[in-house]
Amino acid sequence: MPSVNASNISKIFNEENNSEPIQALTDVSLHIDDNEFVSIIGPSGCGKSTFLMMIAGLETPTKGKVTLDGEVIDGPNGSQSIVFQEYLLFPWKTVKQNIEFGPVLKHESRSSFRHTCESLMELVGLTEFANHYPHELSGGMKQRVAIARALACKPKVLLMDEPFGSLDALTREMLQTELQNIWLKTRCMVLFVTHSISEAIFLADRVVVMSKRPGSIKKIVPIDLERPRTRDMHTGAAFKEYEQILKEAVWEEVTA
Repeated sequence: MPSVNASNISKIFNEENNSEPIQALTDVSLHIDDNEFVSIIGPSGCGKSTFLMMIAGLETPTKGKVTLDGEVIDGPNGSQSIVFQEYLLFPWKTVKQNIEFGPVLKHESRSSFRHTCESLMELVGLTEFANHYPHELSGGMKQRVAIARALACKPKVLLMDEPFGSLDALTREMLQTELQNIWLKTRCMVLFVTHSISEAIFLADRVVVMSKRPGSIKKIVPIDLERPRTRDMHTGAAFKEYEQILKEAVWEEVTA
């Protein structure tokens, strides 16, 4: 079964112009199992996105190693897909063509990737917009295309870096529910970076709290809420308790 394992990761960025090196991460170890949804929260600048980029193969640790299925990640290899806060869609391609981009790049058969694309458009509710261009879509719809495009590559791990951060509150809540439903159907491994504590709780099996820079893992909180999760859970006693625990953990770092 696929798994990601980070062992004693540290990362130092050496700045130009002879300025002082910046240590982003120190001694981070985390194991993520297949089918697991893990959220990461913490103060701004604590290295959440840097850690995500290491799993994507877009950054290398200064110390330690990150493995996927026991193999060291030393670059993007097709097993990881990433969704950013910015939609990063190709404006000259339609919804369908954007979603097909990864499988086409991997030289998959036309019949195979067209079936995959049609299934994903149905999954994210965009079948009727297949021939629309990004400028014709709302922000929420663009992010659905980005998620579908990432899933079209059939990744072992889906990495999401503040994917709903630029959306209005109502659209964000709607997409949280949609992402949960997509994950329940696809069951790929997800690592989700967010600044929203309620979002982290709503989506995750476990929430990882990182310390201020240099980032390390301060606390890991398992979320024992039944699935599928619904909006009314936000007002429940269990949800509120998780919020309090996580707020205190993050606040300790912000005010330290």
